[in-house]
Amino acid sequence: MLTRRRWLALPLLLLPLRAQAALAAAVVAAQGDALIAAAERGNVAAIQKLLETGSPVNARDARGRNAVLAATQRGHTEAARLLIARGADVNAQDDIRDSAFLLAGARGHAEIVRAALAAGANLKSTNRYGGTALIPACHYGHVETVRVLLGSAIDVNHINNLGWTALLEAVILGDGGLRHTEIVKLLIAHGANVNLADRQGVTPLAHAEQRGQRAIAEMLRAAGAREKPLARPAP
Repeated sequence: MLTRRRWLALPLLLLPLRAQAALAAAVVAAQGDALIAAAERGNVAAIQKLLETGSPVNARDARGRNAVLAATQRGHTEAARLLIARGADVNAQDDIRDSAFLLAGARGHAEIVRAALAAGANLKSTNRYGGTALIPACHYGHVETVRVLLGSAIDVNHINNLGWTALLEAVILGDGGLRHTEIVKLLIAHGANVNLADRQGVTPLAHAEQRGQRAIAEMLRAAGAREKPLARPAP
């Protein structure tokens, strides 16, 4: 049984252990910061070395980013693919709800999207606007990225916080040129509902006509699009 004196001395005995734990935590944090910095630079050799020496692949920085998100932000495909292969979480979201998967879709980094999908990307994850990876890819005209995403089970008719589907975003925010025309074609081919209107009741066809997007309007008509909206499904 511990005497009163021994109970009083116990915290003193534990201090070195606590100090060791704090030191170990500081080392791990420093390794994580170094890995994120290397990923941001796209330094594959440094990333490999840091991972081999025990740097935590999913450490977060002050902005909530892990290394694979930092690499994706700078478009460093090889660095991102290496991190994903080593177990980086492609679904980990930072303080503004970006993840490597979501941001790769928005930025058009098709190879990172492919790697993220192979690593189990969450197709239902959404960004700060409530959109899946597909919606901003359509907005910005990233044809190959859209093609890759549509090859998965992602919801082609998901509605974001603005009340827009990927099709609506491609028409409303697109320029009606070759890239967005091809994206509309891909969306239709993969089951996009051409009659889902926005919250004001404006259909994709009506938006295309308002914007003078003739090729897109013709494509939508051929797919059965109407100028007036049909009943919208309940959220």
